[in-house]
Amino acid sequence: MSSCYTHKFTVGDGPKSGDTVTQKNHFFLYVLIPGNASDPQKMAEGSSDFEVIETHTFADGLLNVITLGIYTPTTTTVKK
Repeated sequence: MSSCYTHKFTVGDGPKSGDTVTQKNHFFLYVLIPGNASDPQKMAEGSSDFEVIETHTFADGLLNVITLGIYTPTTTTVKK
């Protein structure tokens, strides 16, 4: 099942090593109030070639529905 909220972009020549790092982003009130957001540059650990995918997974959407939009998480994945 794919997400309707996905941003994907490539930095440099894209992923080379196949390593993947995933981190949750925490937002509140339908993403209007930022909490803790990931930093793709730090997640890439100095690599100049990587791919970033930010998505609203099923679990993220479920948490959003359960909390009536008070808590709206997203997931960032960096492929190095």
